[in-house]
Amino acid sequence: MMSYPASIEFLYGLQRRGIKLGLETIETMLARLGRPHDRYPTLHIGGTNGKGSTAAMAAAVLQAAGHRVGLYTSPHLVDFRERIRVNGNLIPEDCVSELTARVQDATGLTLEPTFFEFTTALALQYFADREVDVAVIEVGMGGRYDATTAIAPLVSAITNVALDHQEYLGTTVGAVAFEKAGIIKRGVPVVAGRLCPEAAGVIGRIASERKAPLFRLGAEFRVAADPLEGFRYDGVRETHTGLSCALPGAHQFDNAACALAMLELAAARGLPHSEDSVRQGLSTVRWEGRLEIVERHPLLVLDGAHNPAAAEAVAAYLAGHRRAHPDSRIVAVVGMMRDKDREGFLRLILPLSDEVILTQAQTARAASVQELCASLGERGHAAHLAPLPGDALSLARRLASSEDLICVTGSLMLVGEVKALLRGCVLSPLRG
Repeated sequence: MMSYPASIEFLYGLQRRGIKLGLETIETMLARLGRPHDRYPTLHIGGTNGKGSTAAMAAAVLQAAGHRVGLYTSPHLVDFRERIRVNGNLIPEDCVSELTARVQDATGLTLEPTFFEFTTALALQYFADREVDVAVIEVGMGGRYDATTAIAPLVSAITNVALDHQEYLGTTVGAVAFEKAGIIKRGVPVVAGRLCPEAAGVIGRIASERKAPLFRLGAEFRVAADPLEGFRYDGVRETHTGLSCALPGAHQFDNAACALAMLELAAARGLPHSEDSVRQGLSTVRWEGRLEIVERHPLLVLDGAHNPAAAEAVAAYLAGHRRAHPDSRIVAVVGMMRDKDREGFLRLILPLSDEVILTQAQTARAASVQELCASLGERGHAAHLAPLPGDALSLARRLASSEDLICVTGSLMLVGEVKALLRGCVLSPLRG
């Protein structure tokens, strides 16, 4: 068995195989492992934004209900082991090493899995070994050919659909929706979050073709926020009032509603929860890197939003902060990947920022500060350039007073680097 550092190095090496969409390799690997994913029920969550938060909420409620819960998400921020958890605990290093060897044996000489395929098989086997009662599985990218689609879930969910990963998923919302709808299985209930008409039409058609009962936010279930009394969920059968969510941002109400709708449908299929578990799970859930407050005076907020749809949630948060604290200045630290819609993202963040610092995550995919500056148009001349994230954070602290807000955003990879700096630890290279 390899050491943990050697296992991580091996996994890192698989990234050279890039992204290969398709299910043949993962299905063969899982068959050779004895189909570990058939030993426990699963919930499958896809969508452009919010799927990680929704998965975390569903897992938190199920854990509060007394279930032993596996959670598989991607990417990680600092530590590879963040991707694979049981009851909130990261997979131990020795289990990563042991399972890397086992999955290697399953690949043999005939398969060449990608990093994500290998990691998915590793996670599904780990959950079987730990005898989880249920696993909550987040889609990696798309859905139709994503490795996680090898599972047969109790319930599926598509949180929303927007343009992202266009080189793989298509250049129209309809095309992206078609790929996301690939997780819909015949006869399996599917929850749909807030969708534009084009996406709703595609997902509705595919659900109908596959005879998958469709439950839509705003139709079969609803959510309403009250700033004084908490939020209300009116579901298929359940109603909950006065709920609170530990994750900040009004957009999290939609994610919470999707999680609760999934849990309602899963309960009808043999996975129970309670009113108390709903309240406890939502009020204590944690999900790093999503409007996460890591310091105060000045307020330091980290958010991995990386496309215009996600930037809308960040912009709403910043606008709310400005209304509540009119004398507080906002310092934005922005770094993005080269293949993202930089202009569309920055167009939403810039009007709310008093100072803008451009930086770049230390990866070849990152847009340079010069490329980001060019995306700013006329405002480019006023931006500060700090290629190293550590320098960007130091500059932000110098520019901000104790009553101001610093927002680091534009990329989960950037957020991961900043979190590693704050913790004083070495960053795991595997974050894609």
